[in-house]
Amino acid sequence: MKKTIMLSFLFFSALHLFSADNYPQLVNVMNRESFSLNGSWKTIVDPFEVGYYDYRSQPKKNGYFKDIDYSTDRSFLLEYNFAADKTLYVPGDWNTQRPQLFYYEGTVWYRKHFEYTPKADNRVFLYFGAVNYEAIVYLNGEKLGTHVGGFTPFNFEVTDKLKSGKNSLVVKVDNKRKPEAVPTVNADWWNFGGITRDVRLVETPKTFIRDYFIQLNKNNPNEISGWIQLDGSTKSETVKLDIPELKITKTFNTNADGYVQISVPIKKNTTRWTPENPKLYTINLVHNNNSLSDKIGFRTISTQGTDILLNGKKIYCRGVCIHEETVGNSSRATNEADATILLSLAKEMGCNFVRLAHYPHNENMIRLAERMGLMVWSEIPVYWTIQWENPETYANAEAQLKDMITRDKNRANVVIWSIANETPHSDARLTFLTNLAKTAREMDNTRLIAAAMEKEEKRPGVMTVNDELSQVIDLVSFNQYVGWYNGTWAKCDSVNWEFDIKKPVFISEFGGGALYGNYGARDQFFTEEYQEELFIRSVAMLKRIPGLAGTTPWLLKDFRSPRRTLSEIQDGFNRKGLVSEKGEKKKAFFIMQKWYNELKGQ
Repeated sequence: MKKTIMLSFLFFSALHLFSADNYPQLVNVMNRESFSLNGSWKTIVDPFEVGYYDYRSQPKKNGYFKDIDYSTDRSFLLEYNFAADKTLYVPGDWNTQRPQLFYYEGTVWYRKHFEYTPKADNRVFLYFGAVNYEAIVYLNGEKLGTHVGGFTPFNFEVTDKLKSGKNSLVVKVDNKRKPEAVPTVNADWWNFGGITRDVRLVETPKTFIRDYFIQLNKNNPNEISGWIQLDGSTKSETVKLDIPELKITKTFNTNADGYVQISVPIKKNTTRWTPENPKLYTINLVHNNNSLSDKIGFRTISTQGTDILLNGKKIYCRGVCIHEETVGNSSRATNEADATILLSLAKEMGCNFVRLAHYPHNENMIRLAERMGLMVWSEIPVYWTIQWENPETYANAEAQLKDMITRDKNRANVVIWSIANETPHSDARLTFLTNLAKTAREMDNTRLIAAAMEKEEKRPGVMTVNDELSQVIDLVSFNQYVGWYNGTWAKCDSVNWEFDIKKPVFISEFGGGALYGNYGARDQFFTEEYQEELFIRSVAMLKRIPGLAGTTPWLLKDFRSPRRTLSEIQDGFNRKGLVSEKGEKKKAFFIMQKWYNELKGQ
């Protein structure tokens, strides 16, 4: 008991130890006044970080971030020159853009010159969709701040730091893995480095709507509830909520902190968001004649016994796991075109659900899935064995959780926040994850909380989940690889499942690998025939699981992983995909497609 109290104290203290010096996150950036800084950026590869540290390992006062022009005057010593160096495209990873950087982990400096003309009565923010993993950002030679975490957005106010005319933006990007990081040094996906998502300059009025939360009331589905947050010097103001299609127009007065809770009744026949009819309503939030628009769907998600209920009706989550990699060259997926290819394959398989593993995916992916009628499991990279007793590690994980929820809390299709994947049992781990679950519920009580736990044998021939975390989260959600890491596919025939807790059962991973086009005997690992037979037997086994409410086989597409070294089979790819890295469908794809089509009618 004393240990738990001490850990809780450490986690509370960590909020102060791990501080991000960037501005609170702006939401719905794509619908604000902005212009893109994407495109070609000059870069310098710096494995020894000589652009940041001197020969005594002390931070420099005049590092690469000063972006000194060496093109005309060479009467002084300078050992870098952005103008003469190579380029990388943003957003994107450096690994697949430049062969020499394929395995590189370390620092790359990015430099972008852009023109800007300040506008009166405006504020300006520099927004990054994500940078993997640590970003130190400089504008015109002066440090704006640091962000840690490779998959969530961050921004800085630059209103008084921009110059009229040419500006220099420099970012020190470092993707080195660290034991105390989230994820830690050990993972099963590619550590893509770079500025991997959009970079934008966002313009706002002096006082503006920074954030909002608009969803159906969990306890009263005939009411929209939530809040609006203003940002600026004058905060006690009037804001208006306008939903034209529902003929709703209502004004609210914010308090001295610029915050107001809102609630508006809606008609019982208001169309609810479902996978079959992913209805979105145009929402206008207005302050001082400045309107911020979004498209929001209304739905409820809950559990009752062993059922998942969408809008009060039982639903089976026919899903698949997806990594954020393109079909084709397996680079980091960045845009809506990349998302369209991946999500279209999921829809073709019969999915109404996707698990976006093992980190928050880009906003294009979430929003497109919402329009396509795909429910989403969204996850932070608390993966395998991280430093459970390290306060800074906890603060890092919590910051990523908060950033994920902040960005996507208004998306109707996001129905599950996941706080971990395959983590080993310990008191410290349970406290860590319990605190994360508490934080998620405090921020958003309208969704389910899950984690990908692990199975164990209850007695010969009977599997179960025996994890105290099951008491904390909303689902008995777990990964199982019977027939791959646990016996052969024949074992699926004799395995049954029992659970001591009455909650919906969700199989967050199952499956096995195959190289596309590698045909052979059904008992030969890595053949399409073995994978096909494994899925046939797995589906039959899954049908025997009591309370099964959802499945997401591992996974849609083969993806890069340095852990996978089997020559002529894996070659640096995890081969558990139902399609190849090029998008070619394996035999097992059609087994899942057949089962999911059968489930559609139930």
